[in-house]
Amino acid sequence: MATISEVRDRGVDIRDIVVVARDLDSYEQPLTRAAIQHGVTPVFWTQLRVTRTEPYALIAALCTLFACGDVAATTLFAPLKQRWAPPTDAAGWPLDQSTIHTHLEALPPGRRSISEWAATIPTHTTDERLTTYCDWLQAHCEPEPTPKTVGAVLGPSIDAYRETSVPARQQADAPALMETETAARATVRVTRLVEQVTHKYDEWLADGTVSRSWDAVRELCELLATQRPGRREHSNARAIDIMEANDVWALSVPFVIAVGVTAAEWPAQTDSVVPAELQEAVLSGAGGADIVAPRTAWGEGRDCDHFADAMRAAERGVIVTRYTQTDDGDDVHPSPFLASLEMETVSGQARTQLVSTTPQLPPAIAALLPASGESDPTPSEPPHE
Repeated sequence: MATISEVRDRGVDIRDIVVVARDLDSYEQPLTRAAIQHGVTPVFWTQLRVTRTEPYALIAALCTLFACGDVAATTLFAPLKQRWAPPTDAAGWPLDQSTIHTHLEALPPGRRSISEWAATIPTHTTDERLTTYCDWLQAHCEPEPTPKTVGAVLGPSIDAYRETSVPARQQADAPALMETETAARATVRVTRLVEQVTHKYDEWLADGTVSRSWDAVRELCELLATQRPGRREHSNARAIDIMEANDVWALSVPFVIAVGVTAAEWPAQTDSVVPAELQEAVLSGAGGADIVAPRTAWGEGRDCDHFADAMRAAERGVIVTRYTQTDDGDDVHPSPFLASLEMETVSGQARTQLVSTTPQLPPAIAALLPASGESDPTPSEPPHE
């Protein structure tokens, strides 16, 4: 990230750089910390786990609340905890968590219907926002919802979340805006999810697959939400793209920074119950093993192709980084794929200077950058390690 910060400061557009890892799972947190340290906003091209996001939790809480008859105060307030706001006149919304907790402590125990809670709450609190909330619940509490009802409940709730909660999260977010990015992506996905659920619910009711209930709507939400549609649903033009190697195919950018190029990751070491000797026999087609189909993970071909794609994606230059020791102090060797490249190694002194309080870009990397006013990319230079 220090390299990206310095390259950006020299006039290179952040969109002209892509960071590539073989597998993002182990790199997302350390790269996020490094990005924040150096004032860089990262965007990870990973599948969004919608069911773990706040907008999804909001629509799930509404479905659960309407599906139950008598509910406890915690269930009644669950949508508020997920930043529910009224579709109109949302000034003063959403309620903060401390306010919700205070109101919960003031309410009596026990389970009540929504209408009973609407009558009980004004006797225990003077917060008019709770009255607004209960009025909205009573207006939409239909035990056997039609598709139109589902759309009228979930759609405006997500619209209000987008208008109130996403800006509120942005104001409280860290400089990298990671939580805001996730909330915005999730809002887009859940908005689309509500449309899909409403349509599919209508179809299933028509063919008798389900009966009209909020439980059916909630199950349908979960079913469709776990069918992940794509790698990235929200774009940030001011962020650095961080991608997995299998997403780089056909990409073309001026600069590629490949991270973690070690023998442990490129190629990946795959565990298998099949002995290594048998794997080799199957791959080579020796003896009777030629009738057995090999797993692609047994060979290095896939990782080799992904590595080649990452190298070819760079129009001007490639920067390769790797770690040399594990957390336990064990030595880590470079990837054998590096043997096929002509590389220029950046000295230890230059790397130290790069991450110092007075950072300077190593001369070998600085030489990759276009001259002032130059726009057309030149042929890719040898990678730098």
